[in-house]
Amino acid sequence: MADDASPPTRRPAASVEVARPPKPEEPKRKPGATPFLLDFYPLEDERSTRVSRFFDSLREGRFTTTRCPKDGLLWPPRAVCPECHTEALEWTELPGRGHLYAFSAVLAGAPLGMEADLPFVVGLVDLEGTTLRLFGRIVGRPWNECRIGAPVRVEPYTIDDGRVFFRFRVDGP
Repeated sequence: MADDASPPTRRPAASVEVARPPKPEEPKRKPGATPFLLDFYPLEDERSTRVSRFFDSLREGRFTTTRCPKDGLLWPPRAVCPECHTEALEWTELPGRGHLYAFSAVLAGAPLGMEADLPFVVGLVDLEGTTLRLFGRIVGRPWNECRIGAPVRVEPYTIDDGRVFFRFRVDGP
């Protein structure tokens, strides 16, 4: 025998207003500054990173990284070894020279804030005396004069807001 009773009606749930925390104020930025989420350069002070010593060394013209006593040279500089998880890392100098392993010219479609730099070169550099192959900006030659194997040197430079970073300058004629 079929039950002709209609299903029970549902009442809409009472509307509940959820308290939302106030939106944080956007930090004041210089006109023309790159938006924070698109900023390629890390915050460098001790409050912002445990590898601030890397940036301090760059300001002094030295290129450094961390070394794990068990697992060896680490790049980028770390606060903790990704293999054994020790925090007992030591700082070590890196050679300031290497050779261009590969490169690419950025001729169009530059990232926000780098449009005025077009064209420019980025590449992979084998650091002399290490197993490190680092990626970075290549300067000192037009893109069409760069060559695989060209000698390069590390060059610290200061960006507009005072932070420091590194790039590679092609050496020689």
